[in-house]
Amino acid sequence: MAPPVFWSPSLAGDVVRLEGAEGHHASVVRRLRVGERVRLADGAGAVADGVVCEVHKRTVDVAVAARRAVPRPAPRLTVVQAVPKRERAELTVQALTEVGVDRVVPWVADRSQVRTSGERGERLVAKWRAWAHEASKQSRRAWFCEVADVATTAEASALLQVSDLPLVLHEDAESPLAVDLRAADVVLVVGPEGGLTPDELDALGTAPVRLGDTVLRTSTAGVVAAGVVLAATRWR
Repeated sequence: MAPPVFWSPSLAGDVVRLEGAEGHHASVVRRLRVGERVRLADGAGAVADGVVCEVHKRTVDVAVAARRAVPRPAPRLTVVQAVPKRERAELTVQALTEVGVDRVVPWVADRSQVRTSGERGERLVAKWRAWAHEASKQSRRAWFCEVADVATTAEASALLQVSDLPLVLHEDAESPLAVDLRAADVVLVVGPEGGLTPDELDALGTAPVRLGDTVLRTSTAGVVAAGVVLAATRWR
C-alpha cells in the first residue's frame, strides 16, 4: 500500500518538518511513529519519499530518501461547476479532485439554489479549497486540484472561448460529448439542478453537448464527463 501523503510548501533539505495543521494531523490524528514511510508533496509536482525520524506534539520530522518531479498532467482540465447545495457540494469537489480535474471553478448560475456574495462567497471558496486540498492528498496527487474564485456567467464564457476544447453539458443537446485528442486545454461547464437557461446558453457561446441518455445530477455529471475526457486522453 502506498504511504500517506502530506503537504509541505517546501521539500528542501535532508529533513522536512511538518508543522501547523499538517504536523497536527500527522502526529495527533494519524499518530505517525518513527520509522513509518510517508510521502510529501508541495502540490505543484514536487514529491519526496521518506521515513519519519522524529515526532513531537504538533510536528513531525521526515528524513527524505528520494525526490522526483512529476510533469503537469495533460491535457489541463477545468470544470466550471454550478454550485450545488451544501450537502452535495463537498462530495462534488472531492470526486472532481479524485478523478483528476486540474481546476474547479465555482459558478452561481441563474437556477443555482445557493447564492454567494461578499463574505458568503469567500467562505464558500475557502471550504471548496479545503476539500480539494484534502482530496488531493487522499488520492495521492502530485499536482493538487486548484479552486478558483466564484465566476460569473461572463467569466465562464471567457474561459470557454480561450479553451482548445470547450464543452457545455446540456440534456437536450443533439451532439454527444466527443474528445479532441489534440486539445491541450479543456473547459467543461456543468449547469445546476434546474438546468441552464436559454440566456445562459447564448451567453456561454458554445454549442452544448449531451452526456449519455440519462439525466445526471449536477453533483455527478461533471465527474462522469471528466472521466470521459480523461479516459480518452490521460488514462491510456
